[in-house]
Amino acid sequence: MKSVSDRVNVALIQMSCGKEPRENLEKALARIEEAAGLGAQIVSTQELFRSQYFCQSEDHSNFALAEPIPGPSTEALAKLAAARGIVIIGSLFEKRAPGVYHNTAVVIDKDGALIGIYRKMHIPDDPLYYEKFYFTPGDLGFKSFGTGYGQVGTLVCWDQWYPEGARLTALAGAQILFYPTAIGWHPSEKKEYGERQHSSWETIQRAHAIANGVYVAVANRVGHEGDPDAGIQFWGQSFIADPSGQIIARAGVEEERILLAECDLGKIDVQRTHWPFLRDRRIDAYQDLNRRIID
Repeated sequence: MKSVSDRVNVALIQMSCGKEPRENLEKALARIEEAAGLGAQIVSTQELFRSQYFCQSEDHSNFALAEPIPGPSTEALAKLAAARGIVIIGSLFEKRAPGVYHNTAVVIDKDGALIGIYRKMHIPDDPLYYEKFYFTPGDLGFKSFGTGYGQVGTLVCWDQWYPEGARLTALAGAQILFYPTAIGWHPSEKKEYGERQHSSWETIQRAHAIANGVYVAVANRVGHEGDPDAGIQFWGQSFIADPSGQIIARAGVEEERILLAECDLGKIDVQRTHWPFLRDRRIDAYQDLNRRIID
């Protein structure tokens, strides 16, 4: 019989964002509070939840959205975490120093302590995703954080496409990989490419769960932001996958939702002993992974 500590209730906050950061923060805090009331023990926000996705344009005025860590948002999240005895993962626009900004995930333990941060390592530069203009690549590496409800790892959005990040975070001990996310369709492309784009996104993250024998939890935003005739239609569909890659909870395309699922951490050992990918890794043969390409 499993101990109670093997099971943890995870919640993802999938919501739309308005133009006023304070209102977005208050909305997220209310949703996290509601999730705690539903029994959640670990709650994750979506990427950059305090604002609309400002990286659709290169605009210096958007740097005013950034804040230090610790700062006002971490203080608000920490107060709520301590009051409800929950772990909170929050995605923030960090002002580290003049001219140095990061896309950062914070991990706040159930006593309100800020126990760690993760700075997004992979920074995209695509149409309407001009993140290289805003974010310095992360310099803290891939980490696992020990919380009151288990070991968690945080990566962020574009990191989703890189198996190396998932692997290293899992090897560091993470039992659940969280991916705060802001991804959607270009409306003009949705009809032709939308289904395959979403399928690729979901499939690769389910593969991270399988390859590493861990839970994967992905919190995306919803709603249309930007130019009414263009912009980005965020596709929602936040999900939680178990160590076999099976989706145990999924939100819809347009709905704002608190997505809740019970994660049985005891299944990690079962999965890894039946599918011993970590055992059979040829760590003596992977030296060329640190090369851009093998000529």
